[in-house]
Amino acid sequence: MIKAAIVGYGNIGKAVEEAISQCKDISLAAVVSSQEDIKCAPVVKGISELKDIDVAILCSPSRLVPDLASELLSMGICTVDSYDIHSSIASVCARLDKTAKENNCAAIMAAGWDPGSDSVVRALLMAMVPKGITYTNFGPGMSMGHTVAVKAIAGVKDALSMTIPVGTGLHRRMVYVELAQGVDFREVSKAVREDAYFVHDETHVFQVESIDQLKDVGHGVNLTRKGVSGVTNNQRVEFNMSINNPALTGQILVSSARAVVRQQPGCYTMIDIAPVHFLEGDREQLIRDLV
Repeated sequence: MIKAAIVGYGNIGKAVEEAISQCKDISLAAVVSSQEDIKCAPVVKGISELKDIDVAILCSPSRLVPDLASELLSMGICTVDSYDIHSSIASVCARLDKTAKENNCAAIMAAGWDPGSDSVVRALLMAMVPKGITYTNFGPGMSMGHTVAVKAIAGVKDALSMTIPVGTGLHRRMVYVELAQGVDFREVSKAVREDAYFVHDETHVFQVESIDQLKDVGHGVNLTRKGVSGVTNNQRVEFNMSINNPALTGQILVSSARAVVRQQPGCYTMIDIAPVHFLEGDREQLIRDLV
């Protein structure tokens, strides 16, 4: 039985708890949170209080993940996270790889659905069609990472960032903000558009009275690759999904918690790992069922 801890108990943390409740090989041993009304497992205030844990599932904002993961790995605890700042994944992975190897444990980072399971699909599409272009079109739906980034801006009481696919991998960000009293909307709008999450996309910011009236955690993606297999042109492969964002992220994190304890020391992304390591059950039976 793999003993897991949840670090952070927002939407993702709750989804992780639900996914663990359906596992036969993973148990929830602790939750790290400032909340006091959590009933699913013993609650501790900080990661330094974790004892006898195999893996910590990080459900914290991406910008906190590198330091949190480093501290846990230094304690000899494996980690998984859904870090989603694409441009920094390689550098963070290299940093965590060193710490994990020094402390004889493993990490899987960027293990959400994008980056994460979509990364695996993109890798398979490239294996099928080695020469060509892959377009990743998100949405329409709520981006949790972008929403958390907006909520961190001073004066923002609540926020919602919607991703609207324009096509050929281009996206429009529709950002809705509920502001604290007296806050200058123009300053908040400028801060949003200059944030690293938004600076490369067309971004529109709107002030609203209530975010609760707008929220829907549904999301989706279309992955399309067109190119050449061998010497044959015009190969076209497509992958689509429509999902509940927190539920799928939580499930992938839990599957990654199963996979991480099967790895040699070091830090990995999902494309580094054999798919069978993410699955519950006997390997031979899985081969009979899936191959």
